[in-house]
Amino acid sequence: MAEPTLSPLPPREAIAFYRDKGYRVGWAWQDVWQAEHDHAFTIAKAMETDVLETIRAAVDEALAEGRTLAQFRAGLEPELRRLGWWGQQLSTDPVTGVTRLAQLGSPRRLQIIFDTNLRTAYAAGQWDRIQRTAARRPYLRYVAVQDDRTRDDHRQWHGTVLRHDDPFWHTHYPPNGWRCRCTVQQLSEAELARLGLSVGEAPAVRTRAWRNPRTGETVQVPEGIDPGFAYHPGRSRSGGLRAGA
Repeated sequence: MAEPTLSPLPPREAIAFYRDKGYRVGWAWQDVWQAEHDHAFTIAKAMETDVLETIRAAVDEALAEGRTLAQFRAGLEPELRRLGWWGQQLSTDPVTGVTRLAQLGSPRRLQIIFDTNLRTAYAAGQWDRIQRTAARRPYLRYVAVQDDRTRDDHRQWHGTVLRHDDPFWHTHYPPNGWRCRCTVQQLSEAELARLGLSVGEAPAVRTRAWRNPRTGETVQVPEGIDPGFAYHPGRSRSGGLRAGA
């Protein structure tokens, strides 16, 4: 299983974004929705404080020290086993009161935790830098990894160049789904010219109805984006992160 491709070390804004979060307990991933992740660290079914704190500390170390998925997993799995948060166990949903067999820790879950938290922290940290340098470099280019794992919609968005304040980024600023590897590239006028790029039109946004099983609410989710990812990491905290703060 290939490890997520991330830079060896993140910008300090990414670390600041991550460390400034509070905690939020949730039984299902839908319990903490979209931009709420800008303010709260949560892991579905990590209902005990010691489990949540242990996972958060491991993600912090991985982010700050540039650890690989293998290193992250090797350090965290024994701790979660010691705390009893591993494998499938009976768990009671506090919303419905239903008890059922639920997946707690597993190699796959650790990969998702690692990938999602690091990628959203990188994205939010990058957004802070974009805001501070937008006067000189006001354009963003959508960059998708062009291989057989790339979603069709993300492949179509690849190369799209828009101003940083275009509404398209409100919902399509990556990551745009579980294990999405897309990023944005910030560019100046001179860089656009050198690369032979030009500002285009935002891709048409089509939506589909999706019912949140936790709330019963039906929301419109952009096609090509997984439910829960149609938000802009860091945007709800714009202006609150500054290098050295």
